[in-house]
Amino acid sequence: MPAKQLVRLSSALIMLLGLTGKGLAVEPQNTPPTPQWSVALYVSPHGRDSFSGRLSEVNAPKNDGPLATLEAARDRIRGLKFGGRLNGAAVVYLRAGRYQLDQPLAFGPDDSGSITYASFPGEQAIIDGGRAITTWQTTKVHDRDAWVADLPEVKAGRWNFHELFVDGQRRPRARFPKTGTYQIASIPSEFNLGTGGMGPIGNVFVVQPDQIQSDWKNFSDIDLVLLHYWVEERSPIGAFDPAKNMVTLSRVPTQPLWESGKGTRARFFLENVFEALTEPGEWYLDRPAGKLYYLPKPGEDPAHTLVQAPRLTQLLRLVGKPEDQHFVESLHFDNLTFATTDWTQPDFPATHWNRPDLTTTTHGQGAADIAGSIYLAGTRFCSIENCTFTRLGGYAVELADGSTSNRIVGNEMTDLAGGGVKMGGATPTGLVANRTGSNRITDNHIYAIGRIFSSACGILAMNTSSNTISHNHIHDLYYTGISCGWVWGYGESIARDNHIEKNHIHDLGQGLLNDMGGIYTLGVQPGTTIRGNLIHDIDAPVYGAWCIYPDEGSSHLLIENNVCYNTNRQIFSEHYGRENIVRNNIFAFGAEGIVNLGRKENHNSFTMERNILITEGKPLFAGGWAHKLSEPAYESDLNLLWDTAGTPVVAQNYHDPHPISLEQWRDIGRDRHSILADPHAKSLAARNFSLASDSPALSLGFQPIDISDVGPRPVEKRD
Repeated sequence: MPAKQLVRLSSALIMLLGLTGKGLAVEPQNTPPTPQWSVALYVSPHGRDSFSGRLSEVNAPKNDGPLATLEAARDRIRGLKFGGRLNGAAVVYLRAGRYQLDQPLAFGPDDSGSITYASFPGEQAIIDGGRAITTWQTTKVHDRDAWVADLPEVKAGRWNFHELFVDGQRRPRARFPKTGTYQIASIPSEFNLGTGGMGPIGNVFVVQPDQIQSDWKNFSDIDLVLLHYWVEERSPIGAFDPAKNMVTLSRVPTQPLWESGKGTRARFFLENVFEALTEPGEWYLDRPAGKLYYLPKPGEDPAHTLVQAPRLTQLLRLVGKPEDQHFVESLHFDNLTFATTDWTQPDFPATHWNRPDLTTTTHGQGAADIAGSIYLAGTRFCSIENCTFTRLGGYAVELADGSTSNRIVGNEMTDLAGGGVKMGGATPTGLVANRTGSNRITDNHIYAIGRIFSSACGILAMNTSSNTISHNHIHDLYYTGISCGWVWGYGESIARDNHIEKNHIHDLGQGLLNDMGGIYTLGVQPGTTIRGNLIHDIDAPVYGAWCIYPDEGSSHLLIENNVCYNTNRQIFSEHYGRENIVRNNIFAFGAEGIVNLGRKENHNSFTMERNILITEGKPLFAGGWAHKLSEPAYESDLNLLWDTAGTPVVAQNYHDPHPISLEQWRDIGRDRHSILADPHAKSLAARNFSLASDSPALSLGFQPIDISDVGPRPVEKRD
C-alpha cells in the first residue's frame, strides 16, 4: 500500500494488542493511528534496537521509542509471527535519515505475509550501502590541489571500491583519453584465439605510441574498456610490451576486437590511471598504499562535503526456494530510497577457447551478467513502488528464478552503473518452478543509466512470459531501451505473451554502442505485443540504431500504434523472423531509410500494412545485408508513403546506387494499394504527427494514434 495512504495507528490498538511492556510509555502524539494495520513498528536514526519500536519518536523518559535498524524491525516482525501475535498486515515506518547497511538485508519465506516497509508519511528514508569518508587532508597531485584520505581497510585488502559520490553526484575515475576514445591500431593475427564473420577474437592488440606507458603507477589496477559491436568489455592489463606497443589483457573479450562487421577496429579507453588525475572532480584509489585521492571542484570543502564510497554490491535480497514451493510472499517496499552500491566485473572461465588459465569478461548482451542491487528470487505478490534507486553499481532491481506476480511500479531509477530492471528465469529445459513471469513493470522513470556497463538496458526481460511492461519513461542510456526474449533463432522459448505498451523511450546509443533498438526482441514470442509506444532519437556510431528491432528469430509479434522517429539508421529493422504483423504505426525520419529487412528466408518475415512512412530523401524500404528487395520476403500494402524532399526513393538495396521507383516496387508485388501523399500532419518539422481530419491516411484504414498517455501515469490511474 502506498505510504501516502497509510494513516496513523491508535494508542488504543497498541494497548489492545498487549504491546505495552516494561518501561513502555505510550504517547499518542508520537504514534499515528492506523486501524488497518494489526502492528506498526518504527525505525529511526535516533532509535535503539533495545526499544520496543512501537513509538515513532523517543519518549520523554528516553526509555522507549523506535528501533535503530531494519534488521531489528525484520526480526521483531518474525518474532511476532512465530509467537502468534501477528494476525494481519504489518507496517514498518522508517523515519527520515540514512540507514547504512553492513550487509544486504535478507528476507526469506519466513518473512512473508502482508508486511510493508515504508518511509514515514511526509519523510524520506535512505537505505544506503556506502560509507562516508571524513579523514581528509590536503595535498598536491600533479601540481593540482587535492584531498587525500588514508583508508587502512583498503591497504589491508578488506575494501576495494570502484565508485565515488560527492554530495550525491557520481565522480569519474581518472582516465585517458580525457574525453572520447582511442582506437586499436592493429591486431596481430598470430595471437587470435578464433576468427569468424564478425572478426578476430583475442586478448592481444597494438595501440598507438604514447597511449599507454609501462611505468604508470599500479599498472595492474588500470581497467581497459573496449567498445565493440553492442557491448563494452573491461579488463585489467595483464602485460604491456612498450617496444611493440602491444597490450595483453588479463581477461579475454567474448566479442571480436572489431567494432562492427565493417572491419572498424574497436575503440577503447583507460580508467583508474593515476597519471590521468588532473581535472577537478576526478579521483583515484591507490589500493597498495590505502590512499584515496580526490581533486575537488571549485567551492568544495572537505569539512562540508559528503564523500561516500560503497561497501556493498547489493542492498536487499528476497530469496525463496521455488523448487520446494517455499516463496517469499507479500512483502512490500514503498517510498524508500536505495543508494550507493558498488560494481564488480564478473569473471567466467574461458573454456570455449580451451584456456583454463584465462577468464573472459561479461558474456552476452544487455549486461545480462550484472546483478541487481535489489535481488528477488522465488518471490510472489511482492511489490516495490514509489521508490528511488540511485548511485547503484548494477541493475536497480532483478527479478530472478521463480519470481512471479510481482509489481515494480512508479519508481525513479537514475545514475546507475547498470540498467533499470532485469528479469529472467529458467529456460525451456530448466526447472519449471524456476520460471519467471506475470510481473508488472510499469510507470517507472528510468534514465541516466549504463554509466559503467554501457550495454545495460532500461528493462531487460530474458526468459520470462506474460509480463506487462508499460507506461515507463526510459531515456539517456547507451544501448537498448526495452529488450525482450533470450533465444537467438527459432528454438523453443519461454518468452511469450509479454505486453510492451505505452512506453516513452528516447535518447539511446548517443554514439557509443551499435546494434540497438528502442524496443529489441529475440526469438519466437506468440502473444507478445508492442503497442502504443513513443520512441525517438537513437544514435549509433557505425550501424544499428533502430526504434523497433525484431532481431534473430523474432516471430509472431504484433507491432501496432507506435510513433517512432529520428534515428541515424532506419526506424524499423527486422534482422530475420517470421509472421510478424506491423500495422498502424508512424515511422518517420531515419537517416538511412525507414524500413529494413536484414535477411531473406523462405517464409513471410512480416506484414506491413496501414502504416504512415515518412522520409526526407532516403529510401522508404531498404534492402539488408543478406536480402535483395526484388526477392519475396515480406508483404507490404495499404501504407501512406511520403518524402518531404520531393519524389521519393521508394526502395534501395544495400550498397546499390540504383533506386527502385514506386512503379517498379509495385511490379515486385509490394504496396500495390499504398498511396504517395502528404499525411497532413500538424507539424512534421516539430515532429507533431497529429493528423488532420482530411488526412489521406484515413482512407487507407489508418486509425489515429493517441500518445497523450505514454510514460508514467498519475498515481490514481495506475493499475
